[in-house]
Amino acid sequence: MQQSKMMDFKKLEDVMKQPEGFSLVDKKENLVSNFMADQKHHQIDSGSALQMFLDHIPISSIPGIKSSPVVELKIEDRVKDAIHLLYEKNVSGAPIADVVDPDTIIGRFSDQYVGYIDLAGMVLWALEECEKAYMQTRGTDGDENGKSSMFTMLEDNPQIGQTKVGELAKSYLWDPFFPVHLDDTLFHVLLLLSNHHRLQVVPVIERSNFQGIGFVTQNAVIQLLLQSSGLEWFDSIADKALSEFRFGNEERVDLVYGDRSLAEALHILRESRIGVVAVVNRENKKVIGCIRNSDVYLLLENNEILGDRKLTAGEFIHTETAKENSDGTFERDLGALFAAGALQLRNNFLTKMDSPVTTKKSNTLKQAMKDLAETKGCFCFLVNDAQQPAGLLTLRDVIIQFAPPCIDSNIHGGGFFESALEQTGCQVKNGTVICDH
Repeated sequence: MQQSKMMDFKKLEDVMKQPEGFSLVDKKENLVSNFMADQKHHQIDSGSALQMFLDHIPISSIPGIKSSPVVELKIEDRVKDAIHLLYEKNVSGAPIADVVDPDTIIGRFSDQYVGYIDLAGMVLWALEECEKAYMQTRGTDGDENGKSSMFTMLEDNPQIGQTKVGELAKSYLWDPFFPVHLDDTLFHVLLLLSNHHRLQVVPVIERSNFQGIGFVTQNAVIQLLLQSSGLEWFDSIADKALSEFRFGNEERVDLVYGDRSLAEALHILRESRIGVVAVVNRENKKVIGCIRNSDVYLLLENNEILGDRKLTAGEFIHTETAKENSDGTFERDLGALFAAGALQLRNNFLTKMDSPVTTKKSNTLKQAMKDLAETKGCFCFLVNDAQQPAGLLTLRDVIIQFAPPCIDSNIHGGGFFESALEQTGCQVKNGTVICDH
């Protein structure tokens, strides 16, 4: 960019360094005002301006990034050991490191990470691979005691349990690994989460030694965006009814009838790229529950589930007897702290399987965001007046509405940026920001 078009962002940095009593909403209000004030006598490429604006909202402003322990797997680890490690550490996923010689490695040390894998994916894969052997050794009615440990199954089927984690890449169980640093910005995270449909979390690594220190989840980003509620640029998007948007999964939802077997439901869940299956009543097609990737750990927690071959999907959604309802007020107060630490397996702040989050298209995007934030959910079902599933709204669907486009002069800045411009009387013409003040 030419020197004449460079912006002085010292004011913006000063805004973000205000004392604790200065709310993030006030910081962002001043951020927008100072940013626009500096544009009065400048014309700047809209893509570049958008990047510069979001590049001054640091990731470090998200509380609780380090609240989830970082457990590392290696491509040489065995599936049985990897599942056991994540289960014991109470984490839902882990980065995968290649086995490298530090004396011969070329490039950044962070290049050792080759992907990210979640516990649910490994468990569902192992179950399907073990199914035939399981049927032969346990029978269709379950074993004598009604119990069958997942780890016992993997021991009885060493060709599955001893499979290397590295080989699971062939089954598309790996997610991309795109790490960020604490001094990276919201712009970087929004770009990653909106452009990579398989990316569920963004790992945060230490710049000095490239070791993982935490994660930024999609829910944490929603929490951060909601702190701008009340600002015109945010409300102009978030206060629109859901019917005014076009979402990627709006007319698609994977479902299973409550009287079908749990095995069938888990097969549908594994085939689903969304990570959730709606459980519906056969008679009236009403949503009665859901089975999510985050619920798969219960197969490890309760041996009777695997031993009961007659267990239905409708019965499974009522098996969370140990989970107690969380305090909604307590939840709202803690906010982003728990959102960023949502990689825990056992999480009482998630809704029960028989109480899925639902919304109607007549509700606003902001209300849906609040529901998702308060329940720490990754989705909500779009339902009609009869509570029948009509679609699915995911966190990624929401994030895309506030994410910047590709950095291209020919593409307007998008809803987020254009709304911020309109509030100050500026506009985008031919890829250029024009301020006539």
